[in-house]
Amino acid sequence: MAKDKKQPRPKAAPPKGFRDYFGPEVAARDAMLAKIAEVYHRYGFDALESSAVETVEALGKFLPDVDRPNEGVFAWQEDAEKDKSGDWLALRYDLTAPLARVYAQHRNDLPTPYRRYAMGPVWRNEKPGPGRFRQFYQCDADTVGTPTVAADAEICAMLADTLEAVGIERGDYIIRVNNRKVLNGVMEVAGLPDTEEFAEKRGIVLRAIDKLDRLGVEGVRALLGEGREDESGDFTEGAMLTESQAIPIMNFVCANNETDRRLIDQAKNMDGIQNLIAGAAKLVRDNFQKKQFAEYPEVFARRNRVTTEVLLDATTGSDIGREGVNELKQIADLLAAQGYGPDRIVIDPSVVRGLGYYTGPVYEAELTFDIKDEKGRPRQFGSVAGGGRYDDLVKRFTGQSVPATGVSIGVDRLLAALDAKGRLDEKATGPVVITVMDRDRMADYQAMAMELRNALIDPNDPSKGKIRAEVYLGNPKNFGNQLKYADKRASPIAIIQGQDEADRDVVQLKDLILGAKIAETATHEEWKDQPAQREVPRANLVAEVSAMLAANEDGQNA
Repeated sequence: MAKDKKQPRPKAAPPKGFRDYFGPEVAARDAMLAKIAEVYHRYGFDALESSAVETVEALGKFLPDVDRPNEGVFAWQEDAEKDKSGDWLALRYDLTAPLARVYAQHRNDLPTPYRRYAMGPVWRNEKPGPGRFRQFYQCDADTVGTPTVAADAEICAMLADTLEAVGIERGDYIIRVNNRKVLNGVMEVAGLPDTEEFAEKRGIVLRAIDKLDRLGVEGVRALLGEGREDESGDFTEGAMLTESQAIPIMNFVCANNETDRRLIDQAKNMDGIQNLIAGAAKLVRDNFQKKQFAEYPEVFARRNRVTTEVLLDATTGSDIGREGVNELKQIADLLAAQGYGPDRIVIDPSVVRGLGYYTGPVYEAELTFDIKDEKGRPRQFGSVAGGGRYDDLVKRFTGQSVPATGVSIGVDRLLAALDAKGRLDEKATGPVVITVMDRDRMADYQAMAMELRNALIDPNDPSKGKIRAEVYLGNPKNFGNQLKYADKRASPIAIIQGQDEADRDVVQLKDLILGAKIAETATHEEWKDQPAQREVPRANLVAEVSAMLAANEDGQNA
């Protein structure tokens, strides 16, 4: 009789493109999300938690097809019922598509406008890569049901407040705002209206403008014409525009440079402006909000207004273009009235990513500080959030256009940015560990733990919460293993009470953080003067532990 084939053991690894998150990482993310939620809540947005699974039809972007019904999403088909085939279902790929379904379904019960925020994981069935996972967190805020650009201005202001609330300092970020209508106006002036006939050329132009930072003005101009060959010899075909068609688009591409030129012309009579004029070549958008704005605020506070003047010139002859520029001017004026100038939120026509999807204003939050790449070269961190106005999304369900605008923050990228700036506690403080010296006295140890768990970390600051504490539940035979466990748990304090201490009604408090520091740096004499372990009355346990935790926290923040 043949033996049954032995089943191989499953591989102890997550699927490709997925990863596990452990305690400190989850704690850091939860803390950041709580700060974001506090800002959103302060602005009057309500939380929404929608289903992680939607019908593929409701998601709308990736519909079933013969070759690959789960293209771009993780999808499956339900079992058929009688003569009806089962629905295709999918994990949500973003938080916006579910919002459209929720609003269409519940619009008669929801207030108008409807202001909601949502946080949670999304899933994309795409090829993973370095730092690119198939499951990641997003954090969205949207206003549905209002056409006024005051909603767009509010989203931008809220995004600025959010970045600062989580620890991104002013000067380390910039929020750039553009408008789909402006680009449509420029295309219209160039003889490329938004019709099916010109869709291919418009796509090439859009991709060319998006490469401005990498290719420069000349590279973009080449892609508007016959195309360009890169350093490797690969040739990219261009849009084959005529010179008269390319001119208005290049005026749009160079709008930031024209803004700089006009600002300098307006400032020539100002005291101390000569250094600014001499360094005009350095007036690029990556620098102005950090350096030039700080040195010449009275000049660069005018930047948004001057940029809209430049864009009005670039869209002359297009009604839709002029409408877009006026919307940008309204946004800039509303933000300025609230104290958000171009040092934080700037009108920037170079923002084109997403303009194929959005119907009006579009915005992108970019972090401007440098980090090192894998080869040790400095580069800017880049974008952590983006959004804009999408007035046609709900229309798929209702048949009627519903105005909406919103933003999505890439939670994982924002966490990586805080880590790069050294603003994450990489080793979060663990619980106080109560060691077990006598198995028969487990009830006493559990009573200590409960007293600590019911006590505040800082009686003067309830917001810090209560003390984390646990009793060691492993094999207590080897006391050294208990302390090793406390170290692995990043415990700040170990509590020790053997029979001798119990008879005298005292406990030993071992400061593990101080002990580690002393072991690293102190001399023998210093070690004797600063013992990391001390004895206190049992009745003072909670007060002494609270004081030690406060002292450790102050030392870490110093």
